[in-house]
Amino acid sequence: MKYRRLGGTGLKVSEISLGSWLTYGGYVERENAVNSIKTAYDLGINFFDTANVYERGAAEELVGKALKEYPRESYVLATKAFWPMGDGPNDRGLSRKHVIEQANASLKRLGHDYVDIFYCHRHDPETPLYETLRAIDDLVRQGKVLYVGVSEWQASQIAEALGVADQHLLDRIVVNQPIYNMFERYIEKEIIPLSERHGIGQVVFSPLAQGLLTGKYTSASDIPEDSRAAKLDWVRKGITEEKIAKVKQLEGIAAELGISVGNLALAWILRQSNVASALVGASRPEQVTENAKASGIELSEDVLNRIEEILK
Repeated sequence: MKYRRLGGTGLKVSEISLGSWLTYGGYVERENAVNSIKTAYDLGINFFDTANVYERGAAEELVGKALKEYPRESYVLATKAFWPMGDGPNDRGLSRKHVIEQANASLKRLGHDYVDIFYCHRHDPETPLYETLRAIDDLVRQGKVLYVGVSEWQASQIAEALGVADQHLLDRIVVNQPIYNMFERYIEKEIIPLSERHGIGQVVFSPLAQGLLTGKYTSASDIPEDSRAAKLDWVRKGITEEKIAKVKQLEGIAAELGISVGNLALAWILRQSNVASALVGASRPEQVTENAKASGIELSEDVLNRIEEILK
């Protein structure tokens, strides 16, 4: 496993990281979830991601318990807050009340004294940026959070947050968690250039487009019963015959290189030096093993050009 610095920080994270969205604490059988985490750790993956909203805290509990057997300093743990955790008017968003309460609740569920990264899970237009950043800065000063992150924020929102942090001498955002894969490339235009200028690293989710880039879907009308697309309508809607045709072409390139198309897709993401880690999900340990193989694969300029022609 190869490691990269997270943005401009001194923190080093594995090129492949393991998430728990749509998996742990939910439809993935507990033993498989725990074994996937253990397999990841054994393979050198040191970066584990969860959030309060994943199965309403159940994912945090599972991840925290599974990691307890390892030295705390040996891995990087991230969680998040923003989405509703109750029906009350203050049970959501990025107000000081919600951020502080959810950070403390997450630590309790995880069974840890601190998290390495705390993300604002989305931008909250109803809360002043200063209020949110001040609350997270207080968590940093208390030793409960080490690094500040955001997820799926626009470039203008990140830039504004950096300005507010600098003006008030608050801890700066150092990591962004956006969606990024061969079919979702919006961050290339503004997010990555801005992040490179300000020392912000990307930890990207859905790098395999919810399994589409593994080649598991051969037809938009023939969805495997055990797949996420069979369970989630929004995943199914993202599977089109046009994308499947492109994956088939990508499989040809992968075969020439002697790697899987999934590893090709992950290596393509890691071609971006601003990407610190590709965050994968796994319902079985063997999926973790397969994805981990992508670390260290370097694609030639010729291969990258051929991929670009297919993606166009």
